[in-house]
Amino acid sequence: MAEPKNEDFLDDVEALEEELYGEDENDSEELIDIDEEAAKGEAYDALKAERDDFKDRYVRALAEAENARKRADKDRRDAEKYGSTRLARDLLGVYDNLQRALKAAEETSKEDNAILIEGVELTLRELNNTFSKHGLVVIEPAVGEQFDANVHEAMFEAPVPNTKKGEIIQVSAVGFMLHDRLLRAAQVGVSSNPA
Repeated sequence: MAEPKNEDFLDDVEALEEELYGEDENDSEELIDIDEEAAKGEAYDALKAERDDFKDRYVRALAEAENARKRADKDRRDAEKYGSTRLARDLLGVYDNLQRALKAAEETSKEDNAILIEGVELTLRELNNTFSKHGLVVIEPAVGEQFDANVHEAMFEAPVPNTKKGEIIQVSAVGFMLHDRLLRAAQVGVSSNPA
């Protein structure tokens, strides 16, 4: 069997190309250009999506860092403002005892205890100054005021004549606020007269 000539084979390939792509060779180049453009467009879209993803992550990371900074700043302010809560609670007993000592001394002969009363009053005044300097405010309800559950604690209820229901009839202990937080509610007795 004889081998076909290479030239005949090449003629057949050229004829097949003409049949597939037409006579113009530029048509095949246009197909290649369209495919390259499509590939470039897909790559561009992929890069654009990746860029948008990185931008979104970056914006979220910035927002998270800003929120963390704000939280840390708030925590620092709260620690500065309310860090002395336990010490303040411990000092409330000292305040109560000085008040009791002052009342007890005033019930006895004032002339005999004048120096003692003056010393207790000065100590109590200094303690009040220290409290106010650190944001501790005394809540001193008066008899006849309306009961407020936000700052008062009802120790008992009793029907007292000439009072309205919910009026304070007795103050057992004063309350305290540390800045805007209730440290100890004022302990009071409340009237239970019907309206």
